Amino acid sequence: MCGGEAGEALPAALAVELLHNFTLIHDDIMDGAHTRRNKPSVFRKWDSNTAILAGDVLYAHAFEQLQPYAADERYTRAEYAGINKTFLDAVVSVCRGQAMDMEFEARDRVSPDEYLDMIHAKTGALLACSVKLGALAAHAPGHQVHSASMLGYHSGIAFQIQDDLLDAVGDAAKFGKVIGGDIREGKKTWLTITAFSKASEKQKERLAAVLKMERPPQDEVDHVIQLYHQLHVIEAAQSAVNDHYEKAQACLHQFEDSEYKNKINNLLHQLMVRES
Repeated sequence: MCGGEAGEALPAALAVELLHNFTLIHDDIMDGAHTRRNKPSVFRKWDSNTAILAGDVLYAHAFEQLQPYAADERYTRAEYAGINKTFLDAVVSVCRGQAMDMEFEARDRVSPDEYLDMIHAKTGALLACSVKLGALAAHAPGHQVHSASMLGYHSGIAFQIQDDLLDAVGDAAKFGKVIGGDIREGKKTWLTITAFSKASEKQKERLAAVLKMERPPQDEVDHVIQLYHQLHVIEAAQSAVNDHYEKAQACLHQFEDSEYKNKINNLLHQLMVRES
């Protein structure tokens, strides 16, 4: 889409995929998640020490994938530095976002701005990095690099809010996780934060109490999900998802028509209706 050969972006793509799976392995340990993609999580199947080491190895291999750009004469030192910095910035951002996510669990209230900052760091930055690296690998001009980055950013924000939404109303068999898992873990999600902003004092007290429970019973989890429906939080979440995907598509429109642009546009449409 930026005028380069797809193979030139392969090392960067491998780096991002390995980094992503590293974060998932470690996130599952921190969240105590027993399943991932309908299978036992790594720490659950083996143990936490094994999972930590497996994640560390993936992390090292992720950086290893970027080395071909340093040895390739087609890339200037400045271009390689830009690729490396983009990746490093994403690593730092993802870790910051995960730290914020964990901190939010111990707090009674989290503002909408704080939550958006967290998902920007945890998910938006990784998707922005992914698409931006593709543009950098193609030696794209600055304005295309920026449009590519924002395309990934808005896709990432939409994806995370959509994940929060699916956790509450998704099909467990398709979603690959237990429905209501965020509620059981006491997580502050887009849904809970929006619910607090709309709820009465009595509803806020009940919602806060459920989120503080170590093992909330199923009827309490169901009550929170019903509250989301009563307060029209589900509709608001879907609206926010659609808004960010539309902004991502607006960024895509900055590029000339091509089969590659069509593929990304199709991907955005698939993401908008995803169930897992």
